[in-house]
Amino acid sequence: MNLEFITLNNGLKMPMLGLGTYPLNRLKLLKSIWIAQNNGYISIDTSRSYGNEKWIGRSLKLINLFNNQKLFITTKLGNSDQRKGNVRKALKESMDRLGVNYVDLYLMHWPNPDTYIASWKQMEVLYKEGLVGAIGVCNFHKHHLEKLLKEAEIVPAINQIELHPLLTQEPLRDYCKSKGIQIESYSPVARMDPKLIENPLLVNLSKKYNKTVPQIILRWNIENKIVTIPKSGTKNRIIENIDIFDFKLTSDEVEQINNLNEDYRVRYNPDTVDYYKV
Repeated sequence: MNLEFITLNNGLKMPMLGLGTYPLNRLKLLKSIWIAQNNGYISIDTSRSYGNEKWIGRSLKLINLFNNQKLFITTKLGNSDQRKGNVRKALKESMDRLGVNYVDLYLMHWPNPDTYIASWKQMEVLYKEGLVGAIGVCNFHKHHLEKLLKEAEIVPAINQIELHPLLTQEPLRDYCKSKGIQIESYSPVARMDPKLIENPLLVNLSKKYNKTVPQIILRWNIENKIVTIPKSGTKNRIIENIDIFDFKLTSDEVEQINNLNEDYRVRYNPDTVDYYKV
């Protein structure tokens, strides 16, 4: 297994696949991270709002004690902390829970319309001070990015969005590519929605390559140069999710999967979500 990497717009190298952790917590989370890093994962994604940073911190201590493995850690600025207005304090608290003094990637979790410009400017300061390796955003539509880029000194390195074959977000992907912003997908298998997992095209491809449908979908992400962070608390699935670097889809197959798009969401739309509930 040869994990692939991508270089972000500031030169930082990031694994193309990592472990999503929502809503894992406590001993199940600790076990999942231990299994993951023993099977080739070096990237872990979390958020202040997931409530599991403390247990990820315990996992990191365990890994450092036994394996001395350096992991790529992503965490996020939550909406409640955006409203409080002190991004430095929010990052410091996340770092304390994680037991680290540096975060590889710090993302703004949602484009809260009242606070995201001011929050970004504070994140830029933290990046310049070297507290984080890169800064980025999550759940930003094109219009959010356009407004941000008019005020920003630093272009986001990442836009982490819901993305899967039923929600390919190609116009947004094209826009981000034009600005040098890397797309990262969460819910990459649409929470195992039968509408996606039982799709005949994906089922046939899984038979052709002797892979599962989720593996086909994750490989589709890789072929499209999309960073992906599937979540699992099951040993077999954790191992299966990273076992996607020994085959490639054809360009025609990638295009066929692209054409499955229905703009179908399994999570919140950033334009309609209640920012007090996420």
